[in-house]
Amino acid sequence: MRYLERWRPVAQDRLLAGVLTVMLAANVLITPGWGLIDLAAVVVGSLALVGWRRAPLVPLAVSTAAMLVYAVHAQPGPPAAFPVLVAVFAAVRYGHPLPAALAGAVFLGTTLAANLVTVTDRPTIEIVQNTTLLLGWFLASGVAATVTRHRQAYLEQAEQRAAEAERTREEVARRRAGEERLRIARELHDSLTHSISVIKVQAGVAVHLARKRGEEVPAALLAIQEASGDAMRELRATLEVLREEGSPPDPGEEPPQPPGPSGLDRLDDLVRRARSLGLPATVTVSGVRGELPPEVDRAAYRIVQEALTNVSRHAGGSAARVLVDHADGELVIQVDDDGPAHPDAPPVPGNGLLGMRERVTALGGRLRAAPRPGGGFTVRAELPLREASRQDPPLPSLQESS
Repeated sequence: MRYLERWRPVAQDRLLAGVLTVMLAANVLITPGWGLIDLAAVVVGSLALVGWRRAPLVPLAVSTAAMLVYAVHAQPGPPAAFPVLVAVFAAVRYGHPLPAALAGAVFLGTTLAANLVTVTDRPTIEIVQNTTLLLGWFLASGVAATVTRHRQAYLEQAEQRAAEAERTREEVARRRAGEERLRIARELHDSLTHSISVIKVQAGVAVHLARKRGEEVPAALLAIQEASGDAMRELRATLEVLREEGSPPDPGEEPPQPPGPSGLDRLDDLVRRARSLGLPATVTVSGVRGELPPEVDRAAYRIVQEALTNVSRHAGGSAARVLVDHADGELVIQVDDDGPAHPDAPPVPGNGLLGMRERVTALGGRLRAAPRPGGGFTVRAELPLREASRQDPPLPSLQESS
């Protein structure tokens, strides 16, 4: 396509020069008493227009000189001015109005003088009228070239203004997004961080008092203490990312990374915590694990985490089975439970399933989240093992259900 766009003007220029050459050569051949000098002048003056875009002054000089030879020798009338008119248009179009005016004046003045001296079979008034007509053509050619030049300049300025406006909009959007991230970070720090800190401190005090009295610490209390500590660490990491993304980036600085170790390496801790809360959970890992892209690793962990949370909340007393399959070219995560969910009464979609779908879609994967025909609920995510920076379009999902 770029090749065609680059060669299209060249083809147009060659076509214009060829058409003028054929027309004027035919005019020469049907004129009585024509000579080779006339044919040569017409061919040279017309073919010189091939370069009117790249070097407009050269075709202007060559066409004017060659067509003057033809006009003075053969006196063909207005057709001799056609190549000169095109050359004048080109010179004015590309910012050379004075040479164009000089060439037009030389051509008109020379042909007028030659006709007045040598032509005896036509009245003088007719010769002057023909010259006046040609003068109008030359003026029209110059005006058309000036309008074209100004229009092109206006279009270029409009494109520049549009590009500048687009850059300005992007900068404003980035600044507003940064300000919003900072606002969210402040709100999270002032509200959520305080609440989690209270939970952590209270759980720690309860564990300490129980151990001080020699009592057995409830597993749920230990799970609360551990979960609150993990939540605090991840929340601090998230706040750091929000603040870094909300601040103006330094040149050459690496983009901030999402919060810290939250991949499948922590899957055993996640399942152990779920068991401590009374959720029977098993893990099956198949396939040979290779190097997982960080985005896929984090997304897989979060999907299992959210799925187990949903089982605890909505399918109390049921068991959960976690499958991690390192298949060829993709990572498959599947969490099944034997809860009360049924296809005839699907669960109401919530933010958890929506977040899962957004994570999977962003990685170009597929998600199936729906009740099973025999009862229970299945969450299955198929994540392609490629770098997220490729941003390939999402694959069509097998079955989409919120």
